[in-house]
Amino acid sequence: MQHPGRRAEPVTAAARASTRDWQQYSVLVVDDEEGMRSFITRALGSRCGLVEAAGSVESAQQLFARLHFDLIILDITLPGRSGLEWLNELREQGHQCDVILITAFADIETAINALRAGASDFILKPFRIDQLMNAVGRCFDRAGLLRENYVLRREIARQTEGVEGMVGESAPVRELATVLRRAAAMPSTVLLTGESGVGKEVAARALHQMSPRAAAPFVPVNCGAISAELIESELFGHVKGAFTGAQDNYPGLLFYAQGGTLFLDEISELPQAMQTKLLRVLEDRMIRPVGSTREVPVDIRIVAASNRDLAAEVRTGRFRQDLFYRLDVVRITIPPLRERREDVKLLIAHFMAQLSSRLGVAPIPLDRDTVLRMAGYDWPGNIRELRNLVERALILGYFPADALGSLSPPAAGERTALDDVERKHILDVLTACGGNKSEAARQLGVSRKTIERKCAQWGVAGV
Repeated sequence: MQHPGRRAEPVTAAARASTRDWQQYSVLVVDDEEGMRSFITRALGSRCGLVEAAGSVESAQQLFARLHFDLIILDITLPGRSGLEWLNELREQGHQCDVILITAFADIETAINALRAGASDFILKPFRIDQLMNAVGRCFDRAGLLRENYVLRREIARQTEGVEGMVGESAPVRELATVLRRAAAMPSTVLLTGESGVGKEVAARALHQMSPRAAAPFVPVNCGAISAELIESELFGHVKGAFTGAQDNYPGLLFYAQGGTLFLDEISELPQAMQTKLLRVLEDRMIRPVGSTREVPVDIRIVAASNRDLAAEVRTGRFRQDLFYRLDVVRITIPPLRERREDVKLLIAHFMAQLSSRLGVAPIPLDRDTVLRMAGYDWPGNIRELRNLVERALILGYFPADALGSLSPPAAGERTALDDVERKHILDVLTACGGNKSEAARQLGVSRKTIERKCAQWGVAGV
């Protein structure tokens, strides 16, 4: 807070450099003095993406109702309603944007009331440009940190392993790495395809880390794991009171991905209504939270993934053709593990080192016969299945005999069809879980909706 009488802080080199990144932010200036409005607007106009000005709370409310603002610079003494009254109202309505209060008549009581109302900063008139820039910079820095912290908390809640690079030296992996490096440098939308468990999220994270957006958030969303009733609010956010249980404003994952990458896994599971809304985001780069009349600009790169043939889904009417063409700008297919068998040994070593450290157990020595049998297996669950087997072996302290038996490749002329192998594997896990589809889905690393669809196809019941 800038207290009356305190000498202004100099604008540091870091603060000056940070103003280059202010283009993603929007500011509303509310002051009844035309000269002050002009001074602030000129100071921020060339640095911020959008700067609007109003001479009263009533005029400001009209702008606020139709535009999104990350920061409000608000005079306390205004004709009609005071700035402090409007700030209190904004906080009661659940709006969390930063507010810098400015006034020519400050005392301790005013400063305390400003803090209680939720002001982010407090500046006494007349002030210099460096005071204003430092206050604005602190607000933008705080907003960026809050966004990053939310993404990190969500990542921890999902209990992810962190970002893992691709492992392998086979020709398919080398080709994939080359394509990912070329695509990462471009802003184009990417569609990742491949069977379940091949590592599409790993590829999406690699795209993000090698891109110019690497310093901004990477936000993964499993479209099949969020109910149709909640997915719009989860992605686009909502305003307070938009529906039962909406007690506060929630910006949404698209907003939290600002400046970075949004990874939409299992995009084929997205409901039709949401497909339409996502298409509009791709075209206009604007989102509208549930229950709001305002549109919020977003600057994100979208990477989508699917283990289903989206072109076939379009033909059956389950996926919008126009959305498919918007997503299918750069298509990258991740090869299944059976097409890169020479990488199996490296992957075993990778997961053994990773998981033994996390579980606190010693790695298990591998004999040549075990490695050969693993390399000869078709791995219908791909890398995810291999990782699960290594984890199970580490917990037991040995590779179980039944697992090793199941890894024996079928004799020539007796090779089981891949669909039959997938069916057997899923039904074995479902049986081990007592028919509980949610638990089976968790162990297999897929959505419950996928299990339900497979069971309906095979005429299998469950809970």
